[in-house]
Amino acid sequence: MRGHGADLFLLAVAVSGISLSAPLIAATAAPALAIAFWRNAMAAGVLTPLALWRHRAELRGMSRRNVALAGAAGMLLALHFGLWLPSLHLTSVASSTALVTTTPIWTTLLLRLRGHRQPRAVWAGTAVAFCGVLLLTGVDLALSPRALAGDALALAGGMAAAGYVLLGARVRQAVSTTAYTFVCYTTTAVVLLAVCLVAGADLGARYSGETWLKLAVLTLAAQLLGHSLLNRVVRGLGPSVTSTAILLETPGAALIAALWLGQTPPAAAYPALAVILAGLLLVLRAPVAARPPVPEA
Repeated sequence: MRGHGADLFLLAVAVSGISLSAPLIAATAAPALAIAFWRNAMAAGVLTPLALWRHRAELRGMSRRNVALAGAAGMLLALHFGLWLPSLHLTSVASSTALVTTTPIWTTLLLRLRGHRQPRAVWAGTAVAFCGVLLLTGVDLALSPRALAGDALALAGGMAAAGYVLLGARVRQAVSTTAYTFVCYTTTAVVLLAVCLVAGADLGARYSGETWLKLAVLTLAAQLLGHSLLNRVVRGLGPSVTSTAILLETPGAALIAALWLGQTPPAAAYPALAVILAGLLLVLRAPVAARPPVPEA
């Protein structure tokens, strides 16, 4: 993919950031929905001075359509977190991870439904990369009503993430990363705050200093360096490449957990990483002329 060296580097940094998400969440003593709220609220808080100081004119000049699309992306991101995190308590982590990472499949299908033909290399690369995830997580679909409910939540979370990526790619054609992520994260935080209040989740009354520190690190790594950089590169690399690269989060999280939490990585972690990289390479090498423009939402 010529001319996108900087974007590919930033994509690698973004994947490293989101790979810290699962280990940090596992080590943080707070409700899952509260963690999702705080990582977005803190990120929006960090962006607020920059957005209002350097991007005030751009925010005021954003068309109603782009504001609505950015807000819709924020709601889909909130839906992604709100569906996926609870699924971890209903079904196995392996099933939840495998199903939520179907994002690139839904991204490719949604693009096709919009009438944009994807090169065969994109379809093949997406399938190969997802096989790498299955190699690591396995297929562990149980038949109990509780497990099936968790599987359904994780699958829906993957679909919501696909919509988030596609809407973000659309808005980023005309809006800067800072302005878009500010509107998106603010919307996500507001939606998740409402969900936390309805669910009665503890938002910090009993948090320790260590918990707040981990929430801050999670915000910096997974949200500001992770999702924000994904929003930055999706304009140049496109939604197919960006969503396929997100699959690297699965082996990345396993390796980080091994180094930080002392959890022995599965034997399949390294071959799975190689398979996912091979799939991503296929997507990256897809003919540029055949790669569709970002669709109108």
